Amino acid sequence: MSETSVREAEIAVEQKHVDVVYTRVAEMRGEAEAMRDRGDELAHGARNEAVFEQAAMLFERDVMVRHANQILRSLDAEHEGLVFGRLDTTDTETMYVGRLGVRDSEFDNLVTDWRAPAAAPFYQATAEQPMGVIRRRVIRSTGQSVVDIDDDLLMPEARQETMPVVGEGALIASLTRARGENMRDIVATIQKEQDEAIRAPWRGVTEITGGPGTGKTAVALHRVAYLLYRDRRRMGGAGVLVVGPSPAFTSYISRVLPSMGEDTVELRSLSDLLDGVKATRTDPGPVAAVKGSLRMRRVLKKAIREAPADAPTELRIVYHGEVLKLDARELARVRASVHNGRRPPNQSRVDAAEALLEALWRKAESYEDFPVKRAELITELGERIDFHRFVVVWWQLLTPGEVLRGLSDRRRLARTAGRGLTRAEVDLLADSWADPEAGFTVADVALLDELRVLLGRPPRRRHRSRDNQLPPPREDYDEYSHIVVDEAQDLSPMQWRMVGRRGKYASWTVVGDPVQSSWPDPAEARQAQEAAFGGPRTQHRRFALRTNYRNSAEIFALAGRVVTHVATPDQLPHAVRSTGVDPLVQVCVEDELDTTALKAAADLLSEVDGTVGIITASSRLPGLRTAAEGLGEDRLRVVDGLESKGLEYDAVVLVEPGELVAESTTGPRTLYVALTRATQRLTVLTTDETWPDGR
Repeated sequence: MSETSVREAEIAVEQKHVDVVYTRVAEMRGEAEAMRDRGDELAHGARNEAVFEQAAMLFERDVMVRHANQILRSLDAEHEGLVFGRLDTTDTETMYVGRLGVRDSEFDNLVTDWRAPAAAPFYQATAEQPMGVIRRRVIRSTGQSVVDIDDDLLMPEARQETMPVVGEGALIASLTRARGENMRDIVATIQKEQDEAIRAPWRGVTEITGGPGTGKTAVALHRVAYLLYRDRRRMGGAGVLVVGPSPAFTSYISRVLPSMGEDTVELRSLSDLLDGVKATRTDPGPVAAVKGSLRMRRVLKKAIREAPADAPTELRIVYHGEVLKLDARELARVRASVHNGRRPPNQSRVDAAEALLEALWRKAESYEDFPVKRAELITELGERIDFHRFVVVWWQLLTPGEVLRGLSDRRRLARTAGRGLTRAEVDLLADSWADPEAGFTVADVALLDELRVLLGRPPRRRHRSRDNQLPPPREDYDEYSHIVVDEAQDLSPMQWRMVGRRGKYASWTVVGDPVQSSWPDPAEARQAQEAAFGGPRTQHRRFALRTNYRNSAEIFALAGRVVTHVATPDQLPHAVRSTGVDPLVQVCVEDELDTTALKAAADLLSEVDGTVGIITASSRLPGLRTAAEGLGEDRLRVVDGLESKGLEYDAVVLVEPGELVAESTTGPRTLYVALTRATQRLTVLTTDETWPDGR
């Protein structure tokens, strides 16, 4: 029998089993829908029952409906194929592996969930350690139709003549497929080194490092799905948070977890991690470097102690025929004494009022033969409306945005910064906050979050309704059970403080690559990172991924050349796939860069089936984005170097590498990131005839 005939026959065998599985899934969906409908009937019937019985029936309804909806969400999750693997073992058993576990009506196993311990050999077995697996088969499907299979023979000596072996392995085949708008899951092609990180224990901190294309992000997301499967009560109760570098990145990964049946995980970028704030701008490198430094915490702590610019500088009040006056210096002493208290400023207005009354009594006490005792003065002045009006305007409740905007005043900023900032740094920061219409930047979000904590939440006014008191809205949820931080090497120390507040009681998965870092002071960032984790005693485990599955060997060879003087060979991954197509380096004149970039992108769109990215310096971004809209091509994306973090495209046009290096605080590292986004084709446009050897 020919190889083609064998493949077709084996596809038919797998299709028969897949058909059985989908028939059973349809039955399970019907059972879940019936359960949900039964819950609604219970709720309807409970209306006519006694109070105790009604409560019991409503509780039963809630449990039933919730369980039914969970089943339906799992069954309705998007996927390319429910069944993707098969193991034939030495104990003559056949096990199918898939996105969720499925049993037939007699409770016999049809599909084993990929996260179950029994499925581990599908990912961990090798020819050296086969774990009893004779043949491992990857099943590729489109919808419910099996379209291809690939086998790995791990124990040739145990193979029976009746066991055919088909294909050359599924991984490389999957790598050549076109990229779409969203990252795909990798449940069918997880490799052994990746699986070890995915299945690591939940406690403490799990760090996953590796160069471009090693699957770090996919591994972290699959780890979340695995942990929720193994310990949903612990992980699902307080919630799981995934933090990415940009909205483009979180959008890109947004379908991975739902495709595995997990739709309760919260995805946030660093620009929208603080509720109520959505940053749309990024600072130039030197400005972001100052804002991200731990020095800013000292600046902010001093800033909240400053009197607001419009606060009165004198208190005059007439009492029993005497004028009691507190001048600016006396008011400053009162303000300092209140700030030295235990409560944050926004919860200290009562303390401020009491301190002012005490200062007024000391002033009155200094007058000869003052006729009123202390308790009487404090009581009577404390009830006067003019005193309360003064307290409100003198001790204002502040928002983080108001404090940060106030630092656009150079003199105020210089005063609060002291020796913590240079004059040049003061000018940079003041200019960055000068335009109130510009909106906050990504680096500002961490400062606003710091101020949120330093200022404290203002006391709530109680609003009663017919249902007694309404519950307070959720704000800045700080008690996640597990936090994933992607592109961790780029977080500033202040951003680590922000993320750390959300993980006071959490376990962590941290993903990054030091070679790709855009933060200029790794030691300071590492210190803040350790503090976020709870200190150096926190349990750590580390996994290094060393195989680049994304880039062709030809593309990565060029990318590796730009970081040879900032990275050691062991920090660079090994690209396993060759296309035989070298990157194209094209020298252009400055005035023709943008038009040449659009033409190059159009050419690449005709050569690849998936996405094409134009990566450029941020200064060039607005013009190129506008021009690219004229192509009318929804497969084309235009991003700058930082926005490209974590993304991938079938083909990339990189515009003027020297500009990406110049605008980065870490030199060639950002360029290295940009050069490693392409899976198939790469075109570099430069005005430097000596690049890459000249820079």
